Formats: sequence, structure tokens, C-alpha cells
Amino acid sequence: MSAVTVTERSYRWIDRLSKLLGVALIAIGLDTGGDTAAGIALAATGVACGLATIFVAKQ
Repeated sequence: MSAVTVTERSYRWIDRLSKLLGVALIAIGLDTGGDTAAGIALAATGVACGLATIFVAKQ
């Protein structure tokens, strides 16, 4: 799997935004109901967003 390459500054912004989006989705999932299918799906999507920058390489 090849990684996307961005500048250092862009990486920092992408990383921050993906982490904030991930935390927001996890919070919405918990508020929806952590034991419901929708809550679990939102939380899982939040975790995936938070980890998305693993596949982004810095220049």
C-alpha cells in the first residue's frame, strides 16, 4: 500500500483535523448509545478517522 506524501505543515493540519473529527464521532457514537449498532458504527468510524494519518507520509 503506497502512502500519500504531503508537506510537514499540511501533515500537522491533516493530523489535527483527523484526530478532532475522530473524537467528535466517538462522542456522537457514545451519545447515540454505545451499545446500539449506530453508536458502535459511529465510534468505529471515529477511530478510523483518528488513525487515518498513519497512511500519510511527510516530505
